[in-house]
Parts: sequence; C-alpha cells; structure tokens
Amino acid sequence: MSIEMKLQEMSLTLPAVPQPVAAYVPAVKSNTLVFTSGQLPFVNGELKFKGKVGQDLTPEQAYEAAKVCCLNCLSVIKGQIDDLNRVTQVIKVTGFVNSAPGFTGQPGVINGASELLGRLFGARGAHARSAVGVCELPLGAAVELEIIVRVEE
Repeated sequence: MSIEMKLQEMSLTLPAVPQPVAAYVPAVKSNTLVFTSGQLPFVNGELKFKGKVGQDLTPEQAYEAAKVCCLNCLSVIKGQIDDLNRVTQVIKVTGFVNSAPGFTGQPGVINGASELLGRLFGARGAHARSAVGVCELPLGAAVELEIIVRVEE
C-alpha cells in the first residue's frame, strides 16, 4: 500500500510544502539523501501549537504538534522526490521541544513523529533520533522537527 493511501487510511493528509520563515530552503537533496530544514507545527499557514510544553501545553498536545511537524517534513520530502514510496530508509529524526523548566518528557513528545513514521514506513521508518529540550523555538512554536531520509536513485 502506498504511503499516500496509508495517510488516507489514518485520516491524515500532506499539507502544501510549508514556506520558509527566514533565509533557507525547505530541504536539500544530496545524492540519495534528503535533509529537511526544521519544520514547525503549521496547519494551513497558522502556527497551531505555541508555548512551552509542561506549562502552556500538555505532553499530549505536544505529541500532536510533533505529528504535524512530521507531516510538514514529509510534504517537504515529497516536494524533493515526488513520491514518498521512493523513501528507502528514514535515517535520522531530530526533535526540539520548547520546554518549561523541569520538563523532561521530550522523548515522549517526539514519539508523535517517530510512531507516525513507523506506521507509514514500517521497517524503513526505524531511525536514529535526538529529542532535545530548548528554552525557546522560532515564533514560540512548541516543537520543531527535522528529518533525514535515504531515497532510491
């Protein structure tokens, strides 16, 4: 089953490729690797999840934010390669969580992205990962995510 069909089955859709908020491109393809820029939880051009996790948002809300960031990353990747079925391996996921003092649940938040990738890509979705707590993110976003994938030539 195609990745697009799996998304449909989960009642999820890929958004349009998010536009950069500063001087960078959404992704760079180098040989068989695609590196996304950090993606924020934008939905229809609006930053949907803002604030500090553990203070303004619950870990469950932040988990959903990570899923939105992941969908935005996948949209960017699709914009580079046209068909997500060409992804042969998700290599690395790096997640940043805008964390309130004392919040240590970053891994659970970034599971929102990791679990979605596992459901979509199966074994090809198994990846290395970092989940980092930070004191601020651009535009006050709750989560930022970047992904590196390998694609078939």
